[in-house]
Amino acid sequence: MGLIRMGVLGALGYAGYKHFTKQHDEPAAFADGQPHATQGGGTVVRDAGAGSMRDKPSTWTKTDEEMDESFPASDPPANY
Repeated sequence: MGLIRMGVLGALGYAGYKHFTKQHDEPAAFADGQPHATQGGGTVVRDAGAGSMRDKPSTWTKTDEEMDESFPASDPPANY
């Protein structure tokens, strides 16, 4: 009897966890509706800027914007 209760409580807990965490189907780097997959299996890089992020930053400076625009270049902007 106790084992059945533990199983039921575990299942309810798991269902509640899945419901309240609301897993995102979109990758973390991409805003909703932004393409994030290719037909040929190539790598997709998201557009630069805070507007292209799924989770908007609390603050976004000009330096942040320039650093984001320089990725994936090996040399960051020189004015930071």
